[in-house]
Amino acid sequence: MTHKLETIVSWCKRRGIVYPGSDIYGGLANSWDYGPYGSLLRKNIYDQWWKFFVQEQPNIMGIDGAILMNPKVWEASGHVGGFYDPLIDDKKTGERFRADKIIEDHIEAKRKDHSEDEILAHIKKQYGVDNVVPDSWELTTQHQYIIEENIKNPNSKKDADWTDVRTFSLMLSTKLGVIEDDSAKVWMRPETAQAMFVNFKNVIDTTRARLPFGLAQIGKAFRNEITPGNFLFRTREFEQMEIQMFLRAEDAAHWYKKFEKMSWEFWTQRVGLNKDNLRNRDHASDELAHYASQARDFEYQYPWGWGELQGIHDRGDFDVSAHQEMSGKDMRYSDPYTGERFIPHVVELSMWLSRTVVTTLLDAYDEETYTDQNEREQTRVVARFNKNIAPIKYAILPLIKKDEKQVAIAHDIYKKLAENWMCEYDDGWAIGKRYRRQDEIGTPFCITVDHQTLDDGTVTIRHRDSMEQKRVSQDALASFMQ
Repeated sequence: MTHKLETIVSWCKRRGIVYPGSDIYGGLANSWDYGPYGSLLRKNIYDQWWKFFVQEQPNIMGIDGAILMNPKVWEASGHVGGFYDPLIDDKKTGERFRADKIIEDHIEAKRKDHSEDEILAHIKKQYGVDNVVPDSWELTTQHQYIIEENIKNPNSKKDADWTDVRTFSLMLSTKLGVIEDDSAKVWMRPETAQAMFVNFKNVIDTTRARLPFGLAQIGKAFRNEITPGNFLFRTREFEQMEIQMFLRAEDAAHWYKKFEKMSWEFWTQRVGLNKDNLRNRDHASDELAHYASQARDFEYQYPWGWGELQGIHDRGDFDVSAHQEMSGKDMRYSDPYTGERFIPHVVELSMWLSRTVVTTLLDAYDEETYTDQNEREQTRVVARFNKNIAPIKYAILPLIKKDEKQVAIAHDIYKKLAENWMCEYDDGWAIGKRYRRQDEIGTPFCITVDHQTLDDGTVTIRHRDSMEQKRVSQDALASFMQ
């Protein structure tokens, strides 16, 4: 069941998962803070990614590059000269929108009544382009479509007085040093990939790395998005999880395919996303980034439609060659067996950590109706997180807060389990309300210490998804957890 995004946002704030940024000051547009449980969810996804793609792979290593880099890095990469969004203004309201995005929304709405072939045939006949990817169209074509299709203001739903479509730089900048002139200007990185390219030679010279090998990084990036929105999906500050695989050109097809297979395993098994909410989509030739010879997106079925979650790109030797030319440094790889020297080929795996959090929230949230022991119909909110990423793994609950023996046993269990798992101790409210709260934050198991515990040393283990309960000996807890 798909729930409204407003429901997810409200649940996240109510249960300490994600808060609006700068909330007490009225917020900052599309700025979000991870709360106690959201920060754990994010960390667990981070850790699962690192374990799967780095720790368990014999030829992929991690780095942690700086956010601020020499401005020439971004000249060489092509960002300074060509990292733009197409913008259009409604002169009636003064509002500004991404032209390609409002066209995408218009095309998506048409899919309810028209087939993909019908939509494409109309666009090709009327506008002279043979794809339904607006960000690959010329600015004049985007403007023509918006005018001729009579697209209304997305916010007011009223007729707009549109300006021409023009470009807007996505790069965010800051100043270094005490003199704030253009010489002090540096860019906030718009992606994490470049740190891996500029450190390629350092890694070769200081480790035993031999082709093929990968460099992995998880880190923050910044883009001056003009129309951020949809919760954590599109923000100006976000996190990426990326691998740049350096290899010979003839090995590119193998790694392109291998990254696809590994990605499906990561999404469906390590993170536990619903397969029905995932799909692959190859980029059309006129949709490709300037550095890519082929690209494939993994997309997720969000409440507003299919959207990007991950990309796999064949980047060729563009990046390393560009940095060699700009820096004047020899970035060639020297084969230790043949003595051959060449610029390596690169296949990239790029995932969005922030968007991954959104998908896990959407997949996990459920409103379940059930019949209680008194034959009354009840509704509970339950977050069915995969156990790998659940913020809290075990909640330890003494049945009676005033019973010192129960409390002592519960604290002892907490201390032992917390050495290996993230646990939570809770002795407030009635036990039923505590169960409901743990359901909402997605805790897979609740361990309850009660009167019978004092008699025979057993505790009650309650399963989040089924609400079934069973008695387990305290001594058997560790093996049960495994």
